[in-house]
Amino acid sequence: MTIPYRPFGRTGVQVSALALGAMNFGARGNPSHEDGVRIIHRALDAGINIIDTADVYSQGESEEIVGEALAGRRDDVFLATKFHGRMGEDVNRFGNSRRWIFRAVEDSLRRLRTDHIDLYQVHRPEEDTDLDETLGALSDLVRQGKVRYLGTSTFPPSRIVEGQWTAEKRGRERVVSEQPPYSILARGVEAEALPVAQRYGLAVIPWSPLAGGWLTGRYRAGRPQPESSRAARQPGRFDVDSTENAAKLEAVEALAVLAEQAGITLIELALGFVLSHPAVTAPIIGPRTLSQLEEQLGAADSPLPSDVLDEIDKIVPPGTTLSARDAGYVPPGLHDTTARRRVGR
Repeated sequence: MTIPYRPFGRTGVQVSALALGAMNFGARGNPSHEDGVRIIHRALDAGINIIDTADVYSQGESEEIVGEALAGRRDDVFLATKFHGRMGEDVNRFGNSRRWIFRAVEDSLRRLRTDHIDLYQVHRPEEDTDLDETLGALSDLVRQGKVRYLGTSTFPPSRIVEGQWTAEKRGRERVVSEQPPYSILARGVEAEALPVAQRYGLAVIPWSPLAGGWLTGRYRAGRPQPESSRAARQPGRFDVDSTENAAKLEAVEALAVLAEQAGITLIELALGFVLSHPAVTAPIIGPRTLSQLEEQLGAADSPLPSDVLDEIDKIVPPGTTLSARDAGYVPPGLHDTTARRRVGR
């Protein structure tokens, strides 16, 4: 197995075709720090050189595990983290304001045991904060040497464009990457977000390429409902008996047959699909265990042939998202910014 490397947008940086996501490290997923360190070390040994986390993942514990694992290996890693989510009860301990960004970055640097963050990402857009306020603060962090590059996560296409124009008009540092939700079951970003990213030369590091576990083979028709911490937090999203999930379950069954016919696992089919899009740099895998990591590593050098991609299009047409819960964006009409700021993914 050889993990190839790809350009990170137009930055000149080369990153592995798979990114290691650390959302499942800590109390939210696997509470064992030892397991987290072992998973990170195995990923680095396999050739992965980009790690993505966020301050809100297990309320900072994920960053602490990543910092512990990178002792002595920090210079070999393109380290990404995010800010925005609520990190305490104080009314200002979240969001995209200059005040919070300056506090959040210091906390992340301390937990990660480093003096700089390679990619500092806005975890979600915020309607009641001027984007120039956010980019101005982040630009100052770049000048201070605490941050190397700026990114966004789950930004609608219009906000991606607004960020590029704001940077140009106001002389701010430019956002160089976007982290959207993207999988076979959630293809909505193909319509605009991915073409916009290509137009502006942005790196794309999609989250949830396995659709939260639906594309691992765990959720199948006629089988018992599997137990997981994620399903416990969001039971509606993972209920195999729910009518809301019927279309997803039907697609999974058809995709499992396709994967078997192609001689690959369902996981390899799912990751290979995301890797095949020309806008994608590196999908983010989020293993909770070492065995899950091993199952996913093999997909990095297994591109899908065009006939398999054509069959996937027949099962889930391009631009289709089978469930609003998997789209990642706030549905139109939902203006509760407090709710948005509490998003943990």
